[in-house]
Amino acid sequence: MAKLYFYYAAMNAGKSTNLLQAAFNYAERGMATMLFTAAIDDRVGPGRIGSRIGLEAEATPFDADTDLRALVEADPVSCVLVDEAQFLTRAQVLQLAGVCDDLGIPVLAYGLRTDFRGELFEGSATLLGLADNLVELKAICHCGRKATMNLRVEDDGRAVSNGEQTEIGGNDRYVALCRRHFMEAMA
Repeated sequence: MAKLYFYYAAMNAGKSTNLLQAAFNYAERGMATMLFTAAIDDRVGPGRIGSRIGLEAEATPFDADTDLRALVEADPVSCVLVDEAQFLTRAQVLQLAGVCDDLGIPVLAYGLRTDFRGELFEGSATLLGLADNLVELKAICHCGRKATMNLRVEDDGRAVSNGEQTEIGGNDRYVALCRRHFMEAMA
């Protein structure tokens, strides 16, 4: 039985690295995969997944209007891998569940659990509710504790407490923190 997996973590936990390793493992065994990434995140380039340690791969970009299941049905593969899964819509997560349940293809989705305010993203909330397997990857706060929160910061390092839920950025805009240090920074 194919399963829907949700690998989630704060920033800098190696989600994209883990995804690229999984894709490599399938390719090494001669099995085709389909990689998706959010079109809004073009930090590495349009339609590319990149990790902070330098690994990269081409991927099909998705936005809210992309029918993921239709793309998989048009080109059946051994596994579907989704980066930046927090940007999926509820409908897209349901499509991916159908890819598992109806087509028998496992789906590995990787993304943030919460935004810079500690609120769930739509895609993450739906994955947390529907995924067969939830896997938390570990990021580390500056204090050494597990980082579970993503603090958005200004250029001068001050915490941002309001704004649009989605603002693409890396280490220049976000810091992974444990809940204690996140709450202190937001106070």
